[in-house]
Amino acid sequence: MRVLVTGAWLLMAASSVGMFPAAAATPPAEIRWNELAMLIVGHRVSIPLSEGVVEGEVLSVRDDSLVLDIGKTSNASRYPKGQTPISRAAVTEVWLAERRSTGGRILGTAVGALTGVVAGAEIAVHGTHSEAAGVSAFTATAVACTLGGYFAGRSADRHVRLLRIRPAAGAGPQ
Repeated sequence: MRVLVTGAWLLMAASSVGMFPAAAATPPAEIRWNELAMLIVGHRVSIPLSEGVVEGEVLSVRDDSLVLDIGKTSNASRYPKGQTPISRAAVTEVWLAERRSTGGRILGTAVGALTGVVAGAEIAVHGTHSEAAGVSAFTATAVACTLGGYFAGRSADRHVRLLRIRPAAGAGPQ
């Protein structure tokens, strides 16, 4: 029984320690400002600034600024929630959140459900003394392992890519 429960915990913990290949870090990409729009418009990003960090969906990239629909900010007085332009000079890097596929969620859910059913049955048969307790233990274990598998797979499907903005020619180091 311990092996089955340990397998479920291993599945749930795998995403937090980066054991899935999809979670492997990629080196930062260096791009020019004029290449930025085709990569990030319509996507959720996180931008570290000298006044704090802002997160939100990119609405447009202009010659002098980046327009962001800010959802989270660490400096609400400087960058309030909603549509806010961020000066080009302030943006030196962008963290782009991408979703690669659904394979991790599908596989994680299937493995989690299978693990949950087997572990739940084992617990219900050998770990309880009444039918009601057995049904409850089986159901709780199956649901918890299925959800754990889904969330582990979801983290495997997500990928965060660092984009570093090259300074404009003749602008010197930023």
